Amino acid sequence: MQYDIVIIGAGPAGMTAAIYAKRANMNIIILDKLAPGGQILNTNEIRNYTGAGTINGADLAIKMLEHTMELGVEMDYATVTGIKDENGIKRILCEEEDKEFTGRAVIIATGTKARSLHIPGEEKYAGTGISWCAICDGPAYRDKDVVVIGGGNSAAEESLYLTGMVHKLSIVTMLDLTADPVVCQSLRENEKVTIFPYQEVLEFYGEDKKIKGVRFKSAKTGQENTVACDGVFEYIGQAPMTEPFRNLGIVNSYGYIKADGSMSTAQSGIFAAGDCIEKHLRQVITACSDGAIAAQEAAKFVKANRRQ
Repeated sequence: MQYDIVIIGAGPAGMTAAIYAKRANMNIIILDKLAPGGQILNTNEIRNYTGAGTINGADLAIKMLEHTMELGVEMDYATVTGIKDENGIKRILCEEEDKEFTGRAVIIATGTKARSLHIPGEEKYAGTGISWCAICDGPAYRDKDVVVIGGGNSAAEESLYLTGMVHKLSIVTMLDLTADPVVCQSLRENEKVTIFPYQEVLEFYGEDKKIKGVRFKSAKTGQENTVACDGVFEYIGQAPMTEPFRNLGIVNSYGYIKADGSMSTAQSGIFAAGDCIEKHLRQVITACSDGAIAAQEAAKFVKANRRQ
């Protein structure tokens, strides 16, 4: 079936784009390979989304999905592998052989994924002792000792969440804590928390499939240290999920999509929104803003091309 707009990604940017596009009387579909919500599904508390106060990320995702579904937006699960332009019509290539979608315009809102350290032991203990989601896996470490890698907002907020259940928490970070000062202060004052700033993580060690600890060294003195633990949570930043679109000439050297103020890319009829684009601030509220703009501009593009 051919749509006016195909939206790739069902996070806050994609769902907001769907709401605005639907209200512009566009025939649309959202495609995603995972559950709707994107990164906010893995966030314990969101405190800066206007009007929501403090809200659990999964709860906010559900509210966004309900709003989207109320408008009758079509959604399908598909793993997108590329986009082909066929005389102005965009064909969405999917890993699933039985899935085929075309549209007059496309909005890419695929977001980001957690980065990995790529050091010894990481692959071995991934999923059994190393996690990238405190909400998902934190309860398994109740009254145990854990290490959080990273010092940014995600690391600090998830560390604060973990302190409510673990016995001891160590934070190992390449710099110092760089997150919201209020959260950082709460961590520094928590007797369960020990902070190791300016460290380079060298190795995760253990026995068989059971992690036992983390080895790291000071970036200032070179002195090595280890911390014993039952589990590790990594929060060292995000990488854009734009691999299927890198042959289109719309991404920069870091993999982020280059989009202008109207969320247009260098490819006619292809727009982008949310955390996968070049931008200075990646937050839920800015993703929603991007999605709204992208939808409005994509709708204008579709209507203009209908008249031709």
